[in-house]
Amino acid sequence: MRQVTDGRVRLAVLGDCGASSQDLQRALAAVRAGRWWELTRWPGAYWVVAESGGHRFVCGDLAGLRPVYYTLRGAPGAPGGPVRWATDAALLGYPLVADLPYLVAHLVVGGHHWPHRTAFEEIRAVPGGFGLLLEPSAPPRLIEVSRVEPVDELREGAARFGQALTDAVQHRVRHAGASVSADLSGGLDSSTAVLLAAAAGDVHAVTYTDGYTSAEDSSFAARVAAHAYIRHTSTEGEPRQLPFTFPPRAEAGGEPVFALANWAMDAAYLAPVAALPAHVTGHGGDTVLDASSACWVRLLQEGRRREAHRQVVAFARLRNTAPGPYWKTLKQAAELGRTGALERAGAVLERGPLPAQGAPAGWAWCRLGVSATWLTEQGRLQVAALLRQAARDQPSEHADTFDEWAALRAMGASARGWAPYAQTLGITPVYPYLDNEVVRAAFAVPALARRGLTAYKPLLRAALPQLPDWLTSRRSKGSFTAQRIAGLARHYSQLEELITSSPLAADGLIDPDAVRDALGQAARGQNATAIAHLHQLAVTCWWLTGQMPRREVAAC
Repeated sequence: MRQVTDGRVRLAVLGDCGASSQDLQRALAAVRAGRWWELTRWPGAYWVVAESGGHRFVCGDLAGLRPVYYTLRGAPGAPGGPVRWATDAALLGYPLVADLPYLVAHLVVGGHHWPHRTAFEEIRAVPGGFGLLLEPSAPPRLIEVSRVEPVDELREGAARFGQALTDAVQHRVRHAGASVSADLSGGLDSSTAVLLAAAAGDVHAVTYTDGYTSAEDSSFAARVAAHAYIRHTSTEGEPRQLPFTFPPRAEAGGEPVFALANWAMDAAYLAPVAALPAHVTGHGGDTVLDASSACWVRLLQEGRRREAHRQVVAFARLRNTAPGPYWKTLKQAAELGRTGALERAGAVLERGPLPAQGAPAGWAWCRLGVSATWLTEQGRLQVAALLRQAARDQPSEHADTFDEWAALRAMGASARGWAPYAQTLGITPVYPYLDNEVVRAAFAVPALARRGLTAYKPLLRAALPQLPDWLTSRRSKGSFTAQRIAGLARHYSQLEELITSSPLAADGLIDPDAVRDALGQAARGQNATAIAHLHQLAVTCWWLTGQMPRREVAAC
């Protein structure tokens, strides 16, 4: 923590902040004037606490990697007392009670429709892109600090993005003052981070492989390491390190995240770099470098139907698939809008059991995936009620803006959820793609330009032309589907018991028989569309089964 003061004006930053002492001193003027967003412009991932004239402003980063939790219940024993906030829900001073309906809704449609909710009842979160302003004798206010300044085309924003990403990576390397470690999967995101880090200091890269991972990814990882002249350790996994081996029971985190199921794999390949001061990752690269077909819904929302259709047809032809299903789904998304899509999904759940069906092509505001077929009647009604509430509470917005912020917050949640497990493994992960200025520079470029039809992640090539062409021209990407199927098969009995005896089943929200059928099919490789949903369900059930955090209580 570092802090500066000038009379009653105070500013503190906590965490990994690249601001100099002079930067912090100059920022007191922004605190005094209430220009809160200016306090989020430095490299790194950090919290801000600022005070001026009786006002207190608390903020994390845009992705939510540094979260801020609060409750409106006031101090224990004094319900009308001041708002309590903390950087960890366990520090608010209340018993933490899991919010089962929200966790089921998160499983079925994702948590992005309720960015202020958490896994706990009556505990709120400040959404990424906002800060919490506390004023005397006034309710708390959420203040937007995202401040994305749009550019017209990719070329205009590429240089800014390249500089922001370079600063974000190399700030960590130089600050470490020693060798750092880095993930190196062989994909574009981790490879770029490794090359930028190697230009600033000594790097030890690590890669995980087994009989189910992509040989092409491994080959690219080795080539990147050789190109950068860095130390590279590739760990060959064993069957006991397949997914769905969970951490020791003593290791409890504040929320369920995908990485929980990869504990054995992480422990194996990260062991050679344990205790190094920083571990650079490519986590979040897909979110900032690429965009989904929501960008074509944006075109339809703006009345640019012909351009949207041309793009969809070109995309389908490049992938040798029919454009019809994509076009139908995107038109429906534009016609319904977010409110209409949420209300429609709620009505579908209320009507009755859902038939099993494959995921539709194209982007949608709210997709009822295979996990919706596992709900009981009570579960469907609970999720439907939450969807209708979200439809009332959330304003309409452009599809691509909604989608990129939803994806960013999901990445932040994944990173912060893994933090306690990383600490146990002796790893200090850093996420340069999630830095505020990297996010702002990426989101300033239109999603349509980042999508790219003929080039994969065109922003990266334009922003960092010094990267080797053999890397940025890569079009393929490894899949972990076979690995997860093998993990489901190996751990089938344990997963069946975990899920069917979980609080979600005990409270009558999910149907154990429906889940058991899906689990058996997926373990036999017969239902690939259910794998991601089963993964999320498994980590949620594991987390719920005796995994509520118990820590020393303190609060602010």
